[in-house]
Amino acid sequence: MVIIFDLDGVVYLGNTPIPGAIESLNTLAEAEHALYFITNNSTRSRQNYADKLTAMGLPTSPEQVMTSAYATALYLQALGAEGKNVYVVGEVGLREEMAAVGMRVLGEEDPGPADYVVAGLDRDLTYAKLRRAHEEITRHGATFVATNRDATYPMETGEIPGGGAIVAPIEVSTGVRGATIGKPEPHTWLRILDLAGVGPSGALMIGDRSETDIQGAKEIGLHTALVLTGVTRAEDVAGLPDPQLPDHVLQDLTALPELVGRLAG
Repeated sequence: MVIIFDLDGVVYLGNTPIPGAIESLNTLAEAEHALYFITNNSTRSRQNYADKLTAMGLPTSPEQVMTSAYATALYLQALGAEGKNVYVVGEVGLREEMAAVGMRVLGEEDPGPADYVVAGLDRDLTYAKLRRAHEEITRHGATFVATNRDATYPMETGEIPGGGAIVAPIEVSTGVRGATIGKPEPHTWLRILDLAGVGPSGALMIGDRSETDIQGAKEIGLHTALVLTGVTRAEDVAGLPDPQLPDHVLQDLTALPELVGRLAG
């Protein structure tokens, strides 16, 4: 069976593995289930995420990882953006993925103009970056693309502002709504299904955020399981609207091998 995991709040919080998660994933891998990882966090490259998981005790290749940064790069590549200028409001992982598909990533001192403005989580956000993004869109007609709209991002100490908090001020000042690439949009899941060679009914999505992980996966026909180690709490489940109701609810990933055994059997 193909099993797709969100990362933050599901497998780990920050740099700390959630208890039982790595052991359960290794059990599934040993049982020859195909594991993939999907994240709206655009700050790291796929290689960086693979290295992080491997260091935590779960051998992982970059081909198993789908980030909103990589999905955005594929989206722009399909639009013929190779060789075009892009101004990035984001971190190194997002810039690396843009460069990897042949785009010219503008630095703060590069004159531009930009053909695209791409925004994601940026923990070094400044007013100067917001102003540059605003000017590229409003004065030069750059196309605006949002890697994701997650309002928050779970850490060991609690939630912090997410990629959506970076996208919002650009949209407010420009009046332009950016195209959204990450969850709950279908791009990332469809790419994984294509790589795995299975249809939606052959895959299970594990996530902690009902409005993205669960709703988006349900819309394309995946099995879904909500895990209560991240954003969504047990007391929230009963009040979820139908599109966000998961097929299964797990306290953590320790019960996942048993669930997969039932589904795959």
